Amino acid sequence: MRFLKLFTELPLDEIARLGALEGQEINLAKEVLATEATALLHGRAAAEEAQRTARTTFADGGLALNLPTFPIETAQLEAGLPVTGAFVLAGLVPSTSEARRQIKGGGLKVNDATVTDEKATLTPADLTGEGVIKLSMGKKKHVLLKP
Repeated sequence: MRFLKLFTELPLDEIARLGALEGQEINLAKEVLATEATALLHGRAAAEEAQRTARTTFADGGLALNLPTFPIETAQLEAGLPVTGAFVLAGLVPSTSEARRQIKGGGLKVNDATVTDEKATLTPADLTGEGVIKLSMGKKKHVLLKP
């Protein structure tokens, strides 16, 4: 509730209502805080776009095309880009060793499917209908590879 008071221009009764939420409903207060703080810093249009992106990516499990994008060469995919190397190239992990550790722990996903084979490769067959490959580490770090 403190941050809602500091980083939004919401009426105090609305802040009190959000502050009274419990359990899963607390996420609504977090969404409001994120949207309102973003609106103050970047404008209402940017805040609404960020909210749509977050909802598409996190709540709906979909593919938001305005996620950070990392360009790759089509030839890399045609040759078979090692999945560990793709995560390093995209900056999601610092090394292939860390990528292997994350795979063993179930922390890496390609197009929302958990990577289980550290020797897997990415090929043109992994491209989505939008022509990208979504790499995810954990729940909050996502990058699109785009040839």
